[in-house]
Amino acid sequence: MKTIELVGLEKTLYHETLKNGLEIYLLPYEDKTNYYISYATRYGSDVLSFKDSGEYTPPLGVAHYLEHKLFEEPSGEDPFTFFANSGSDGNASTSYDNTQYICMGSKNFKENLEYLLRFVNNPYFTDENVEKEKGIIAEEIKMYNDQPDYKLEMKLRENLYHISPRRYDIAGSIDEIKRITKEDLYKCYEAFYKPNNMFVLITGKFDPEEALKVIKDQLDHKIEDELPTIIKVKEPKSVVKEEETIKETIEIPKIGYGIKVPKSTIPLEEVERNLYMNMFSTILFGASSEFRERVRESKVLNDLYIDWEEEENYYTFYLLASTTSPEELLEEIEYEFSHISITENSLERIKKVWIANEIKMIDSPEKAQSYLFDDLITYKKPIPNRMEIIKKMDIKTLEKLVKEIDLSHRSILKMLPKKSKKERNYDS
Repeated sequence: MKTIELVGLEKTLYHETLKNGLEIYLLPYEDKTNYYISYATRYGSDVLSFKDSGEYTPPLGVAHYLEHKLFEEPSGEDPFTFFANSGSDGNASTSYDNTQYICMGSKNFKENLEYLLRFVNNPYFTDENVEKEKGIIAEEIKMYNDQPDYKLEMKLRENLYHISPRRYDIAGSIDEIKRITKEDLYKCYEAFYKPNNMFVLITGKFDPEEALKVIKDQLDHKIEDELPTIIKVKEPKSVVKEEETIKETIEIPKIGYGIKVPKSTIPLEEVERNLYMNMFSTILFGASSEFRERVRESKVLNDLYIDWEEEENYYTFYLLASTTSPEELLEEIEYEFSHISITENSLERIKKVWIANEIKMIDSPEKAQSYLFDDLITYKKPIPNRMEIIKKMDIKTLEKLVKEIDLSHRSILKMLPKKSKKERNYDS
């Protein structure tokens, strides 16, 4: 196995790529008790259409549906029950750009790793079990759609994106999942659950040589296969709606604020670009920002969530908030974007926090798993020198990036309470 030194963190990551293209990353800890296993494919709901033997457009939600159905065993055994009986936990998740299958525990490492790899690599879909799952996933979709925060985010996505996959719910819609067949599942599984599109990542207390042997015994016989061509869409710069107000059954108003920023306007390497974009939003709207101080003092903010999302052609900034004064909070947000103030002190302060977080991260196998997983999805490789890149971030580069950012393509969404007998007045 090759070794990758995590610079400044005094940890060694072991790496091997099998002949079939499967990547293996192992980060062992001697002083911990738990292990965390992730077996993942770089396939999520971002794939709307692809070319294999011909062009194919599955129903929305297939990637998420696959995640559910891979827990179906021909024997009738439930993987969740297997993991529970072995003293561990199993789970899975689907995102826009990946699907991962997880096992975590403190004992029976070899047995659990073998089982995780085996059930993911042996799909069992029938007309009956595919049909049965539709009601379960429909209830899951309804549950999320009943949550105001989720509804706010999805409506904002619809108002930002014209044709990007990011405008759709990862789980699809109830109408779309009704169309899913076992043939759809097998076709998408066979297209994207290939060794050269997958990786195994393990962190925590385990023997790396034993882990490598188990993985090779299970997966080394698989052949490398050509991946399908994903059909990309060209998302326009403009937003669908610049502003919209909706009414929901809520007590406190909410606002969503989104901006699409073309990647092409930011002349930096991808890792640096991501760090500087996060630095930009942290300085403007982070927990210790001047913005937070102002809105705390004026008491117009109940809670706030901010994030940057990266898709094919754009960074998208999301700000989701609850507030008793929507117009006043929007004025504060607009003011912040039109009076951007970045100082050397604020940059250096946040750099110190980030470096401290890197050190804390590597001390936790669970957090290290999450960080490394994000790297393997975003960059298709680990970033072993992130701490050094953070240390070298400078005010001139950040100021240059700020000048290049085009903040004109933005969408505002207000979610206000429906009127009741005792109608409350909110600024509108």
